[in-house]
Amino acid sequence: MRKVIQLAGAFLVVAGLSGTIDHLAVQPFWGVALNVFNRQVIPRLPALAGYEVYANLLVSVVGVVVFAAAGRRDDAA
Repeated sequence: MRKVIQLAGAFLVVAGLSGTIDHLAVQPFWGVALNVFNRQVIPRLPALAGYEVYANLLVSVVGVVVFAAAGRRDDAA
């Protein structure tokens, strides 16, 4: 289970960084898979208008937290 959570955290980190790159310049690699949040969620939330880069960076930070929490949970058990 720890590996699945770490994989999800790693995906969030990569997806957030990819979304940031995609917002600043077109992302040529894995754009369809990695930029779902950037292309599907952000345009539908008017509260994030103007804060797209910050929203994508927040996805990366959440990914780091999930990844770290998965490793810490295994150490504590």
